[in-house]
Amino acid sequence: MPPIPSPATRGQIEPAGTPPELIRNFCIIAHIDHGKSTLADRMLQITGVVDERTMRDQYLDRMDIERERGITIKAQAVRMGWEADGVPYALNMIDTPGHVDFSYEVSRSLAACEGAVLLVDAAQGIEAQTLANLYLALEDDLDIIPVLGKIDLPAAQPEKYAEELAGLIGIDTADVLQVSGKTGEGVAELLDVIVGRVAPPRGNLDGPARALIFDSVYDTYRGVVTYVRVMDGRLAARDRITMVSTKTTHELLDIGVISPEPAPTAGLGVGEVGFLITGVKDVRQSRVGDTVTSAASPAVEPLAGYRDPKPMVFSGLYPIDGTDYPALRDALDKLKLNDAALSYEPETSVALGFGFRCGFLGLLHLEIIRERLEREFSLDLISTAPNVVYEVTMEDGSAIRVTNPSEFPAGKVAEVREPVVRATILAPAEFIGSIMELCQSRRGTLHGMDYLSPERVEMRYTLPLAEIVYDFFDQLKSRTRGYASLDYEPAGEQAGDLVKVDILLQGEQVDAFSAIVHKDKAYSYGVLVVGKLRKLIPRQQFEVPIQAAVGSRVIARENIRALRKDVLAKCYGGDITRKRKLLEKQKEGKKRMKMVGRVEVPQEAFIAALSSVADEGKKK
Repeated sequence: MPPIPSPATRGQIEPAGTPPELIRNFCIIAHIDHGKSTLADRMLQITGVVDERTMRDQYLDRMDIERERGITIKAQAVRMGWEADGVPYALNMIDTPGHVDFSYEVSRSLAACEGAVLLVDAAQGIEAQTLANLYLALEDDLDIIPVLGKIDLPAAQPEKYAEELAGLIGIDTADVLQVSGKTGEGVAELLDVIVGRVAPPRGNLDGPARALIFDSVYDTYRGVVTYVRVMDGRLAARDRITMVSTKTTHELLDIGVISPEPAPTAGLGVGEVGFLITGVKDVRQSRVGDTVTSAASPAVEPLAGYRDPKPMVFSGLYPIDGTDYPALRDALDKLKLNDAALSYEPETSVALGFGFRCGFLGLLHLEIIRERLEREFSLDLISTAPNVVYEVTMEDGSAIRVTNPSEFPAGKVAEVREPVVRATILAPAEFIGSIMELCQSRRGTLHGMDYLSPERVEMRYTLPLAEIVYDFFDQLKSRTRGYASLDYEPAGEQAGDLVKVDILLQGEQVDAFSAIVHKDKAYSYGVLVVGKLRKLIPRQQFEVPIQAAVGSRVIARENIRALRKDVLAKCYGGDITRKRKLLEKQKEGKKRMKMVGRVEVPQEAFIAALSSVADEGKKK
């Protein structure tokens, strides 16, 4: 690893008021697990921002879940000092997530930068999310710096993948940098290239202050901490500031930069990235994507906002203990600030009580949110099966938006439209047949196929979102021995032959298990759920039928046998009519009991059934 420069060789940077021409704002974008956090660690060390004593792996990944799973969930900004040709520069770096579910985090980071380091694993090559991130960066007109990482691995093929990357961007192979985040090889050269290639920020130094909120976190003691990139003018401590969209005005109690710990400064000028603290406790007053301006001389035009993230997958979250409902509401309020893509609204279930219908970007997003709620707020939760949003048109022409199967209308339906996505799959060419078979079984339509190299192929499909929210990615990985990668984006809606499957327990609908599925899969879903419930619901004093129905037509049925006392135990011989009389008497009693009896399903059975249905859905 190259020696860490001393402060004298790095050049001392004045944290506040750095001239824009000495500032470089860039982010690191890549596919998941291609070494972004490791490269960021080496940059922190080489620039001397973090010393050897306090350094740890994945330094910028602050959450336990990030460190355990080895993935970045929240984008992190840090300011570093670097000297090139005797001139001290300030580098603002944003380490971004790589999973497809968190592409919204990546788009926010790109909007706050002028350059992007496009990192590709030298042992794996270009993946689907690499392409998606590259297109996002090109849309924002950023300066792209292509980099091959992990060149120290025995399986690395830097020459092969450098040629592939150069062909994709349209540059010479010699312009693709090669680095190792683990050993530090090539990282210092990369910093020099960033200074040389990335354009300095441009903005009106003397105009009204305008700053873009690109992230926010909630601090228990200080309230909302807002991360901003200043586009025009200047913000200073004790200024009165206005949030443009909410029209709220606050006093700036604290302002500064992150290097990598918060460092208060006198103010932030054009191009600088830092934090603002106003002491506000209401999480709804600091919206990600909003424009911050001065209350004394406000800007006339707000900055172009981010696209609002659209939830792709919906699931109900319910506390197992009903008294935790207020705590769940407060926890979601706080997570909403940390995660702008999370949406939720209250809902009530006959089976599960009070809870929230939550919208997520994907299944990993759902899993992370639920785990954070359980860990950080000590909540025990149950989540319903994930589903997507449907647009149902009735025969009278009225349209209904359905986010929960229980909202599906009962009248005559003219058309059901479901969301579809454009999926990009990158895989070795030998797996084309397996991928086509999987996509066709999920009602996919092939739109094109290109060879990036003789061994690697890019396939473009249109797929219904409902078909991929469960287990499509797992199936894709297993069929391609882990080599395929997937990226997708919304592509509107299409009409589908969809029906609602109701689960009836002794004739009463159980809303927690209702589902909207394709007509061809209704029977298999019904058989799966009634089979699971028959094993999980305790036997009653009377026979209980469990049915799966589409409308008024029953498509699957199981019976929970009644608990019966052995009324023939006292008959040790004699006439058969005596035995028949006792059995008929018991049968009449069971019939009367069934008329007045009510099946109480224990909470544990609901939890077990919902979990097992989700697990079985992944295996299908």
